[in-house]
Amino acid sequence: MRVASYGRFLFFVLVLVALSAASYAQVGIGISVNFGPPALPVYEQPPCPAEGYIWTPGYWAWDPDAGDYYWVPGTWVLAPEVGYLWTPPWWGWSDGVYLFHAGWWGPQVGFYGGIVYGFGYFGNGYEGGRWQGGQFFYNRSVNNISVTNIHNVYNTTVVNNTTVNRVSYNGGPGGISARPTVEEQRAENERHLPPAPVQRQQEQSARANPQQRASANQGRPPIAATEKPGDFKGGVPAREAGAPYHPPAERGGAKAGRPGEPVGRPENAARPENEARPENAGRPENNVPRPPATHASELQPHQPAAVASTGNARRDQKYQQQQAKLAQKQNQEHQKLQQQQEQEHQRLAQQNANEARKQQVEQKHQQQTAQLEQKHTQQQQRLQQRQQPARPKGK
Repeated sequence: MRVASYGRFLFFVLVLVALSAASYAQVGIGISVNFGPPALPVYEQPPCPAEGYIWTPGYWAWDPDAGDYYWVPGTWVLAPEVGYLWTPPWWGWSDGVYLFHAGWWGPQVGFYGGIVYGFGYFGNGYEGGRWQGGQFFYNRSVNNISVTNIHNVYNTTVVNNTTVNRVSYNGGPGGISARPTVEEQRAENERHLPPAPVQRQQEQSARANPQQRASANQGRPPIAATEKPGDFKGGVPAREAGAPYHPPAERGGAKAGRPGEPVGRPENAARPENEARPENAGRPENNVPRPPATHASELQPHQPAAVASTGNARRDQKYQQQQAKLAQKQNQEHQKLQQQQEQEHQRLAQQNANEARKQQVEQKHQQQTAQLEQKHTQQQQRLQQRQQPARPKGK
């Protein structure tokens, strides 16, 4: 029995990994726009909430439904693995359009267009901190770090020789002319991890807020940065726009890259003539699968499933009550697991747990959450099978 249970668990984990990889592959399919994003706004960095968090700078994303750029606030994010750093997303000019290159986590920082995002990201590599002995040490000269809460710090003055003009894209008219180094090309071929679920939530929340759109804020978003992903109520507003925003009168819509064509490889940026011209293939970016939830708090509440009419009012009412009872029970299990996970987070904070322990707990939470949803899916399938009308005899 133990072998069988372990086999089922291993199969489930492999499926979960495959889903995550598929989701990331979708994100790698680029979006293109026929005019460049606004300049990077000027804003203050919120304080680092705790050890192990790494700064991920804000960036302009594209909403094809609104036909507009919107600002995704910079925020502090827990590294997915010890030793991993963040390579920010960036926009690059190629064949008359601006292509979006997705960000990723990896052992080394790759090419991000030479964009000067600030706070340690000055166009090449990362000067905001480093991993040492399994712990992350912060450079206080470029980060907002309180030594009261965080003791892994150092001070190294960074001499930035790049002219800071707030340009947010590489190549094209007025764009940055940086090209990837050999080290950045090598980093591209190392093992990568996609943006964390909380980073995707940050992007989705920004997209849902009309005030984050460039047409509404003129390049000066009301929420430029947050201390933690999703904390928009305590967000930091932009002090000013990086440059006047003058979008073209006829704003071109987004196009999708060729299905399966990855975007963001440094070698493509170095040789734009080798990049395929995007084709108008609809909007597959709207069909990107939702990333697996990491915590129970991220799960959507269950709603009673609709019941097809059987022609018997009493039976239909009974089936509807069964669906409502199941949804109520499943939502209670959501809340119970959420409380359990939040209590474990509080204990980690009280114990001042190291990053390795935090990552271990986060992985356990992700497995718990996925297993709960798998259980709920199976419960719903069994109930729907029981509620199916019986076949007439002889058929």
